[in-house]
Amino acid sequence: MNRFHDEQGSTGEQGITTAEYAVGTAAGAGLAGVLYKLVTGGFGDKLLKTLFDHVLSLLGIG
Repeated sequence: MNRFHDEQGSTGEQGITTAEYAVGTAAGAGLAGVLYKLVTGGFGDKLLKTLFDHVLSLLGIG
């Protein structure tokens, strides 16, 4: 039997998946916070208006 595997073939690193999910969740929450600040600030308002106007002009409406 390989010393790195137990009887069920596991490497003993079951918790690593949970840790990776925790890091991914924290990173996602941080990115969401940054995006929220950008969109709710003056920059976000200007960006959304410009984007909306551009889409309307592409559609021939605006």
